[in-house]
Amino acid sequence: MMGDETGMVELTKLNGVAFVLNSNLIETIETIPETKVTLTTGKYFLVQEMPQDVVNRVIAYNQKIFKNAIRVTK
Repeated sequence: MMGDETGMVELTKLNGVAFVLNSNLIETIETIPETKVTLTTGKYFLVQEMPQDVVNRVIAYNQKIFKNAIRVTK
């Protein structure tokens, strides 16, 4: 699920708490065996989602943003 108003991707911490993350700050996503999302700031989050799910959410969010940008410029 994406946070539409925030412009961020919604993820779930290992303890079940949902949060939104600015996907532009993602540097790496790896399995250790949890999914570890490391940001360009050096901070990281361990999340319940599989790496491909995180990637799919980022792609879906970016497609939505670019779709809206094209609509605005027409």
